[in-house]
Amino acid sequence: MAMVGGGGLNRSSSRGQLPPQELLDDLCSRFLLNVPKEELESFERILFLLEQAHWFYEDNSVEHNPNLKSLSFKDFTSLMFKSCTALRPYIAHLDDIYKDFNNYKFRVPVSGAIILDDTYERCLLVKGWKSGASWSFPRGKRNKDEEDHSCAVREVLEETGCDVSALLNLDDCIEVSIWQQRVRLYIVTGVKRDTVFAPQTKKEISEISWHRIDDLLPASDDAVSRGVNGMKLYMVAPFLTELKAWIAKHRPPLYQKSEASARGTVWKAKKSSTSGAPPVENPVARAGFDAQHVDNNSPGRSFRNFRFDTASILLSMEASFLHT
Repeated sequence: MAMVGGGGLNRSSSRGQLPPQELLDDLCSRFLLNVPKEELESFERILFLLEQAHWFYEDNSVEHNPNLKSLSFKDFTSLMFKSCTALRPYIAHLDDIYKDFNNYKFRVPVSGAIILDDTYERCLLVKGWKSGASWSFPRGKRNKDEEDHSCAVREVLEETGCDVSALLNLDDCIEVSIWQQRVRLYIVTGVKRDTVFAPQTKKEISEISWHRIDDLLPASDDAVSRGVNGMKLYMVAPFLTELKAWIAKHRPPLYQKSEASARGTVWKAKKSSTSGAPPVENPVARAGFDAQHVDNNSPGRSFRNFRFDTASILLSMEASFLHT
């Protein structure tokens, strides 16, 4: 079975073999050839589709075949451009395409929630999957035509397993702009102390825990910060000043300061587990983002230059589909 090479690939993993051509063809057919034409109108949309293909490869192909190499998204994209006939003519521009795609992603609006316990002293944070990951509030990028509150409910459910749809108040929110990205977090109360938390996605969340808000200080405008105990935080510090003010105004009348432990883990991935979460039926649901979100008028040097060529991609895709 033919193997797809790539001398310029980064070593995403020192072990395992690259995916065979048969598997790459299947991923191309599954995620590119059989989508509506409007999903192939720009490279932003195409890379969002490839991102979904990458999650599927990591969460399913690699998990079920330990001999396969785990790949970074950049390396996976390079393989797909070399493998897919319709994308191959654009390999020379891949660095610019990838760079502009990442720049675009950081401008997509984000929504999530700050979940408080019944004392209003602690909030729920999630920790990323990779080694050395930071803690953050559960949140994620909005889908096309998705309301902020709907995105927040979906992301919290995916990352914690908790449905806050009945608890979310549209007026109780904090919004900040971080690196040209609008981030809106809804303040949620009323989550029961015995709530069972567990992410519904694979390899995205490694731990869920209650943390004392005072341990997350100091507040600042920095997206990356450290709490008083040295804990790494991401997109937390910019929300703390307004959060403390909201708590001071809304704290329950019978509030008594808690003497309980400073933090408590409510879910943690097993070290021996390769997934850390139940299987995902729909690979698109992993990040809560679909390619339809992309605005055709979005900026980007490479995308503007290449957009007129996307008609040839559509023709190539159709030709590939007819010969599949």
